[in-house]
Formats: sequence, C-alpha cells, structure tokens
Amino acid sequence: MTIETTGSAAERAYAYTKGRIIRGELAGGDRLSEGQICADLRLSRTPVHEAFLRLEAERLIRLSSRQGATVSPIPMSEAADVLEMRGALERTAAARIAARRRDPDEVSRALEGPLARQEAAMAAGDVGAFVVADIDFHTAVVALSGNPIAEHFYDLLRDRQLRLAYVVLTSTDVAPAASFADHRELARCLCEHDAAGYDAVLARHLARHQGLL
Repeated sequence: MTIETTGSAAERAYAYTKGRIIRGELAGGDRLSEGQICADLRLSRTPVHEAFLRLEAERLIRLSSRQGATVSPIPMSEAADVLEMRGALERTAAARIAARRRDPDEVSRALEGPLARQEAAMAAGDVGAFVVADIDFHTAVVALSGNPIAEHFYDLLRDRQLRLAYVVLTSTDVAPAASFADHRELARCLCEHDAAGYDAVLARHLARHQGLL
C-alpha cells in the first residue's frame, strides 16, 4: 500500500482545486469547503488547508474567519493588465523573430502542433482542450523569439490566461472559430517575417477578448 505524504497530498488538493477554479467550475464568489475537498479526494484536513493557503497566496481564493474560503473573482483591472502584458511580450517576440529572419519552416513546425490540437478540439467541441492549445500557441510564439527571460515572464501569466480564456469562450459571444482564424493569420505573419501584420492581428485578437470580459 502506498502511503501519501502530507506534501504530496497538499499538492494534489492544490492542483485539483486550482484546476476547477481555472476551468470556471468554481466561479468568482463561490464558497469553498475544506470538508468537501477532503471528501472529494479522500484526504485529511491538514493537506487541504495547506492547499488553500497556497491558493490564497496566489489570490485565487480569499480566506476569512467568518466566511471561510471564497473564490476570488477576476477583477476587470487584472484582465486588462494580463492582456496588456501578454500583448507586449508577443509583439516583442514577433519583432525579434522578424528581425532574425527565422526559418519559415521552423516557425511553421513550432506552431502547427498547437494549431492542429485547436482544430481537433473544435471538431470535438472540447473547450478545455481548445483553451490549453490556444495558450500553447502563444507560448510557442514567445519561445520562438529565443529570449528565455520573456519565456519565463510569459509562463508566469499562464494560469491567469487560462482562466480568462475559459471565461471568454464559455460565457461570451466569442466563437472558437474566430480565435482559431486569428491564430492562422498570426502564424502566416510570422512565417512571412511580417511583424507589423502580426501586431495588427494581435491587437484585434486581444481587443475582441478584452471587450467581452
């Protein structure tokens, strides 16, 4: 029989709860029960409490002595800030890719995986898989710039981007097909070393999302 340590149990409780928040299964304002998470995962209170403290530090939940745990809503200011930083990093990446004249075949290969997964997710009606592939596409763009610092900062935005993307694609009028079409245009611009074109498409892409949050 495998004995689960407190650390691994806390990690499991953290990943489980965080995943539900990011996917929108637990919305802003929803109450969270340590007891329910314990029951869901068959864990004791201690690792679940540790997980909740970690989620509070990441500002995904709020802990109160009176109300217990509550899922933090996405502030409008945070949505705007995340999209602004994402745009800045991607525009810089696109300009660097164009300036360095990266091999179009190399660019295409790097982006084709996420694009293929997005297309398959659309056909299957799998919003979750589509969202992950969406973020992976933009992550691949930043990686193509060859700037590890930019990659690091972009990775720090990943969870917030995932949560925003789930909100946009499940509770607004933005269709996955429109987002996918943007990605195809963005990929074409990179392959043609067209940084200005990439900037224009990205501005439209982000504005469509920001206007509906």
